[in-house]
Amino acid sequence: MVTNATIEALLGRRSIRKFKDEAIDDDTRATLETVAQHAASSQFLNDWSAIRITDPATKAKLAEFGHQPYIATAPLLYVFVIDEHRNARIAERKGIDPASDEFHLKYSYRFTQAQNDAVLALHAMETAAYSLGLGCVILGSLLNNIPGLIDVLNLPEYTYPVLGLAIGKPDQNPTVKPRTMQFFENTYPADADGVLDQLPAFDEEVHRYYDLRQADRPVDAFSDQVATISRQDVSHQTLLDKAAAQGFRLDQ
Repeated sequence: MVTNATIEALLGRRSIRKFKDEAIDDDTRATLETVAQHAASSQFLNDWSAIRITDPATKAKLAEFGHQPYIATAPLLYVFVIDEHRNARIAERKGIDPASDEFHLKYSYRFTQAQNDAVLALHAMETAAYSLGLGCVILGSLLNNIPGLIDVLNLPEYTYPVLGLAIGKPDQNPTVKPRTMQFFENTYPADADGVLDQLPAFDEEVHRYYDLRQADRPVDAFSDQVATISRQDVSHQTLLDKAAAQGFRLDQ
């Protein structure tokens, strides 16, 4: 395998959940934010924003939403959001009523594309942080309380939270999680069972990874984790209802 500094940074990425109590300097912060802005953007709509959380009380509230105390200790903490609010205001200045059917940026296709753009920007920031020797953890847990998050961040109409990102100087050194079974050639395999022939060995590898990482907290094998999560009731309608409250119309 060929390598360079960028590849090494990507291959070495681990979720860091414990940070040193050291601030990130302004130049580094500005660099990370500029890198995020240079991520790909569908149709150059720039339809995402990121809210930098510096207020300790707000950090504590987000840690409460995520049920993860370390969120409150992150030297840098961001929440990336879908942002068609800004584009709605721009369109309004050009004579388009965002409340009308003429304003198409509130529909499901644009919602999905804006979500993609937000994730691409977050990943660019995360990769840049790792390349500078920092550590990160992506925070899907903040979405445990979307209405609360919308309220705390004062998110206006046509915005929606996507993910959080905590950044700091690592105060732990976890090993890298194993990966497999994700690349195919030309078409998706017709023989799913053939792909899953690798599963027992991968289960064993994942189990060994968790045993080494947290011997006092046994974790299920990969296939058991998938089965458990597949049974969890996450209502698609709930997403529609919450997005509708922000002005989006995901039924179209």
